[in-house]
Amino acid sequence: MPEQLPGPRPTLEAVAERAGVSRATVSRVVNGGDGVRPHVAEKVREAVRELGYVPNPAARTLVTRRTGAVAVIIAEPEVRIFSDPFFSRQIRGISKELTARDTQLVLLLVEHRGDYDRIERYLAGGHVDGALAFSLHAADPLPAITRRIGMPTVYGGRPGWTAGAAEGGAVAYVDADNRGGAREAVRYLLDQGRRQVAHIAGPLDQTSAVDRLDGYRDVLLDADPALIAEGDFTVAGGARAMAELLERRPRLDAVFAANDLMATGALRVLRERGLSVPGDVALVGFDDAEPVAETADPPLTTVRQDIEGMGRMMARLLLRILDTGRGREGRAVPASVITATSLVRRASA
Repeated sequence: MPEQLPGPRPTLEAVAERAGVSRATVSRVVNGGDGVRPHVAEKVREAVRELGYVPNPAARTLVTRRTGAVAVIIAEPEVRIFSDPFFSRQIRGISKELTARDTQLVLLLVEHRGDYDRIERYLAGGHVDGALAFSLHAADPLPAITRRIGMPTVYGGRPGWTAGAAEGGAVAYVDADNRGGAREAVRYLLDQGRRQVAHIAGPLDQTSAVDRLDGYRDVLLDADPALIAEGDFTVAGGARAMAELLERRPRLDAVFAANDLMATGALRVLRERGLSVPGDVALVGFDDAEPVAETADPPLTTVRQDIEGMGRMMARLLLRILDTGRGREGRAVPASVITATSLVRRASA
């Protein structure tokens, strides 16, 4: 148990005196610096525990030039973030990785276009060391903002812009094999004997939706355009797209939805129209998002991506950039990561 001392909180000088070392040595140990022999470092850590010393965040920032905080920026309105389990799982993965490195997560949401001014002021104000950003849409101003202020950033999802490359700046990102997963889903439906396979796409200003549509078209080279409808990654969007598809092609016998929420919306409409799943129409989603896929009735066959693991990888990649100083002043950033997907077979197909 730390020794409880009255009066002002213990200082670096008090820890140095207790450990019998210099103040500079204590500072290096407390701030994670190198060059201190192991037995000396242990004496310092023991003195810290005994005195109950807590580092001053402002002083630590001056020494390390790090705030110990990372911004997580989600380019979606609040209602979408708290209704889609994808976001909670990705944030959970990010949080676990940052917590293991004693780094604070600061969540920034984009409710309106004007929020980007607020976010830029915050990032430029030196409150965080770097940023993790995901669910970006086409023409999103965030990449230009982070480049302009020199903020090390890792993106969730394959970037859909080219400005960074044009300026000679590499972009670090973590993504799933969206196109390959979509191909596997459509091939599976064809192998089940389905012949009119429709696709409910996500919003086509996002690369994940484009990649999944491309995977569908890779397998169905001559796909009927009337069998493709665009949704918005929500339950309501999936329901609207399913109704649209049935109006155009009432005899369709399979649907591949670009995420599980849209698949559950499609399932609701199919039931309302008196169609059984998978008897009349087989249904496959994407994400394997808990608890959506497993609690659907029937449970969804879906393409699994490791959402939480991707969040951890994003955080790990950013911390590596910060530790090595890469991503600043034109220095190379670590390679981006594409994670594998797999088909999870359940009762809907």
